Amino acid sequence: MSAAITYAWRDPISDEEMVDLVRSHGGAAVAGWWSRVRAHSLGWVGARDGNRLLVGFVNVAWDGGDHAFLLDTKTRGSHQRRGIATEVVRLAATHARAAGCEWLHVDFEPHLRAFYLDACGFRVTDAGLVHLPTSG
Repeated sequence: MSAAITYAWRDPISDEEMVDLVRSHGGAAVAGWWSRVRAHSLGWVGARDGNRLLVGFVNVAWDGGDHAFLLDTKTRGSHQRRGIATEVVRLAATHARAAGCEWLHVDFEPHLRAFYLDACGFRVTDAGLVHLPTSG
């Protein structure tokens, strides 16, 4: 974790900042996405550098009860491999626990396995998935 980075639960993040963060590492940003999603979240963690630039993010969705879900973990391309994503996930788990959640779920692509399982402490579980646009 970098000393120059500050982290905040429910950090006020604009849609424009999210678009910039997603594009910073080659992602396909959709304007308006964060404005639509934010209202459905338990919370989120923002990470900012000394100039207040958004350099990391994770969203925490939930079912209103025991289950929280990590979504959209992101680190600015120029700030990766500094522990920022690990810290935003750690803080998200802390706040989900404080909200009374018992379980924190995450889905990830195979190349992120070491990050989520080793660095963040998730464990492998059985799960199911349906890709709705291609299912009958």
